[in-house]
Amino acid sequence: MIAADFHQIYNAFFDGFQLSRRYADRTEQLPVPRHAGEGALRRFVPRPDLEIVISDYTLSRNRQFQLRTDSAMVELSFCLQGKRELHISGRRHEFRANRCTLQLMDRFHAHFDFVGNQPMLAVGIGIPVVTFDRFMEDFEGKRAVDFAKLVDRSPFRLFEQAIEPAASVILQQMLDASYSNGTRKIYMESKALELLSLSFHTLLWDREPDDKHIRSKLSKNDLEKIRQAQEVLLHRMDSPPSLLELSRTVGLNDFKLKIGFKEVYGHTVFGYLREKRLEKALLLLQKGQVNVNQAACVVGYSNPSHFAEVFREKYGFNPGELVRK
Repeated sequence: MIAADFHQIYNAFFDGFQLSRRYADRTEQLPVPRHAGEGALRRFVPRPDLEIVISDYTLSRNRQFQLRTDSAMVELSFCLQGKRELHISGRRHEFRANRCTLQLMDRFHAHFDFVGNQPMLAVGIGIPVVTFDRFMEDFEGKRAVDFAKLVDRSPFRLFEQAIEPAASVILQQMLDASYSNGTRKIYMESKALELLSLSFHTLLWDREPDDKHIRSKLSKNDLEKIRQAQEVLLHRMDSPPSLLELSRTVGLNDFKLKIGFKEVYGHTVFGYLREKRLEKALLLLQKGQVNVNQAACVVGYSNPSHFAEVFREKYGFNPGELVRK
């Protein structure tokens, strides 16, 4: 299958998945054939340069297919449940639950592997390269990040991280809206743009500092260890390590970790942790899964009153207001 432009890449993917589509570039639901499994892929095209695909299905057996394209695109993917594999240029890439991946694809030949008898829930947001490059520009038209430089004549480049609490909140809003017949295109578009902005910050702009003074202090290895420290904090936010323990875990001295973390993320280590704790608490309370005391405990606050105070400082209302709704 040859895909010639941005939307046709998605069309080729749907065709390879053996989905019956009616349009080349329109919003529609694409049910998985009964012989192949159950569920559907829901495609939203709120504007010509934006594709949103929500995958919610279970295949009856393992599936494989190939896709070849002569054009380029960028896709931001959030895997919430299940997993799949992608093979490009002899390299294997695995998409796992609770991971966010930013994929830059340029005239690639890909082999897809899908796992059967395993529920898959994922959200993908695709844009053409011209839109990506426009998003990378500042108000003066200068680009801190450029697609061509990022891929550097390679057919594929991938950036990956754990799904952040703030992204989880937006994803849940999108999933809820996707099942509503009254959802407007502008809502899905705005949520997709929020996710793109959030992920571009953490995966591209923060990963590749522009400031030469910062770059001179932090090597690529240092930046990767700081990224590892960030993931440790997200994974252990209910019982976080001390700064010294965190530095030993990632193999970076505590002074460089402290200074580098602030330069990369704009927060101290524990200032960042505080923000992510509150974002996760907000998500849990919005979903109605816990009460205020339970939310405080889940994100590592032993004192519910203190939790309510810092929550109110950040969001401007008491956490109990979400429980009563």
